[in-house]
This record gives sequence, structure tokens and C-alpha cells, in this order.
Amino acid sequence: MSDKPITTVDRSTDTAATEYRRVRSEFWSSIAGNKPSTGSRFYHNRITELYRFMIQPGQRVIELGCGSGDLLASLAPARGVGVDVSAAMIDRARACHPELEFIFADAHELEIDEQFDVVILSDVLNDVWDVQAVLERVRPLCTPSTRIVMNFFNRLWQAPLQLARKLGLARPMLEQNWLSVADISNLLHLADFDIVTRRDEILLPFPAGPLDSFFNRYAVKLWPLNELALTTFLVARIQPEPAQDLSVSVIVPARNEAGNIESIIERTPMMGSY
Repeated sequence: MSDKPITTVDRSTDTAATEYRRVRSEFWSSIAGNKPSTGSRFYHNRITELYRFMIQPGQRVIELGCGSGDLLASLAPARGVGVDVSAAMIDRARACHPELEFIFADAHELEIDEQFDVVILSDVLNDVWDVQAVLERVRPLCTPSTRIVMNFFNRLWQAPLQLARKLGLARPMLEQNWLSVADISNLLHLADFDIVTRRDEILLPFPAGPLDSFFNRYAVKLWPLNELALTTFLVARIQPEPAQDLSVSVIVPARNEAGNIESIIERTPMMGSY
């Protein structure tokens, strides 16, 4: 456990935002003990495989919207911190994974005086009130080498997922933002992050024998099938600081130009640290 202070500060004066976040907190607490459906379990197992492929064990990892903490624990972090808005989810995570630290807090208000190797936002950005505010809270958690790894649903799956939830084939969920890759890319840029990589994953979000392995590991990499993927992974990092005091060398090939050299120097504009 870290002895560094972890606090939350409520800066919200928007009653709509407060109510939205209260409803989310109560909703996730209400389903904390639910047994996942076959489809939901298959989807989350595949998501865990992908995160384990991208994140090496033994790193300092924080997950915002950690739920029961299963994904965070699967990464075997040297230090793992999970944050969630649901008190019931946090209680369950602490009981299941006592080796990790779990914090009951809203990501919009989180202030942690600590930096991590990896920040995880798995299926979170489409569920929050203010994506920009959450991304701005992420930035102090990062060093220049930190990677922010996130995944979110493809908007093309909005209707199929709603049907699956009505049929009990997917985990229940409240109304979502359904942001596009372009939307999130723009929000990352505004928060001073650059995208490093993008992965489109999962064509079949349910077990189908050899077919699910073929579609989810190979076919999803091919255009145009990748446009139909259920979820998109983005890996981002802090935008590098611009280099300061750059110098410039001006090379003028000349032969028999002795009379023009002085005027060339006089007409050369200020450049770099000249």
C-alpha cells in the first residue's frame, strides 16, 4: 500500500451531473452481485486476454471504473489501484483481491498524488458524464512513459447490444454516450494526449467453437470486417513537450560569389536560437 494521500474533491455544481452520477453509482451497486450471462462472460474473458497481451506483469497500474477488480488483478501489477463509483463493487473487489488497493470515488473528482506506468479505462468513457473532465484527471497520473489503455464500444453495435440486453444475453447497462473513435481522439488531443496505437477487436462476442477464434483473432484484422468490430482499443500517451532553443544551420553553396555573401547574410531571417 502507498502512504501517499488519495483524496476526492467535489467541484460539481451541476445538479444534472450530480443526479446522473448518483444514478450510475446506484445502478452498478445494484448489479454488483449478479451472475454474468454466457455472452457477457465470454466478452470479458476476451477483453482480459487483450489487456494481458498489451500490458506486461509487474507494472504500476491504476484502473478507473474497475468494477470487481478482476481485470486489474489478472494483470499481476507490482502495484494495482482500482477506482470505482460503486460502493458495492469496491467492497466486492476488496474481498476478492486483498493484495490490491481499491478506492470508492468518482473519476470526475479523483486526485491521486501518484504516477503509474499504465492507466486503464475499460468500457468507461461511454458511461461517464464528462469525458473531458475524466481525461483531465488522468493526466496527473502520468509520466511521459505512461500508457493510457482504453476500450469502448463501436456505435454500430448500439442496436444489437440493446437487443442482447433485453434478451438477457448481455450485462444490463444504462444509456450510453456512444462516442466514435474520432470523438475520443479529439477529446484526447484536447487533454494533451497523443494516440499511439489503435486495435479493433471482437467480431463474435459469444462462444461459437472454432468460429469465434477465427473471427476474433484473424478476420477482425481485415478490412472491412474491422469496421464491424464490437470494441476499439486505443493506447495513448502524454504529448511530448516541444523542443526548446532549436538551432538552424543555413548552408549556401557558392562559387565565385564573394560579392554576394554579405547580402545573403543580411537577408537571412531569424531562425531557431539565432
